[in-house]
Amino acid sequence: MKALFIGGIKSGKSLHAEAFALKHSKLPPVYLATTEFIDEEMKERIDLHKIQRSENFLTLEEPMNLLEAIRPLKTLVLLECTSMWINNMLHHGFKDKDIKEHLEKLLCLPQDIVFVLNDVGSGIIPDNALAREYVDISGKSAQLLGKNCDRVFHCIAGICTKIK
Repeated sequence: MKALFIGGIKSGKSLHAEAFALKHSKLPPVYLATTEFIDEEMKERIDLHKIQRSENFLTLEEPMNLLEAIRPLKTLVLLECTSMWINNMLHHGFKDKDIKEHLEKLLCLPQDIVFVLNDVGSGIIPDNALAREYVDISGKSAQLLGKNCDRVFHCIAGICTKIK
């Protein structure tokens, strides 16, 4: 089973994805954290997520090679968050093709995976090339995940709606 929780920043998607993961996992699920520590503000965000998930998840941190991190696991994986992973991949020089191929391989794994992704395509077109590339890749990734996930949920204002 693959599931996607998509919504804007602070839409409630993480809380809903965590509850979904806990409900659908037979063993304690793995919380695969992708965010790289950048600055103090990011550290505060990471700390809040750690408090939010408490002891309900086994935490694994991997900012880039998700395939190798997930492959040996025997339980449901909550991938938090796909958007930060895309950011990491771009930051480290990977291209659209690399990101797409990695996601396609993740979708073929036998593990149950819950993807969390920010919907960044509902705003204006960014004024710089890197931001436009990020929005394009994120949108294409959302389409790929939406098409291939068994369940897709859209979150807005703390309300989660099943759309697939």
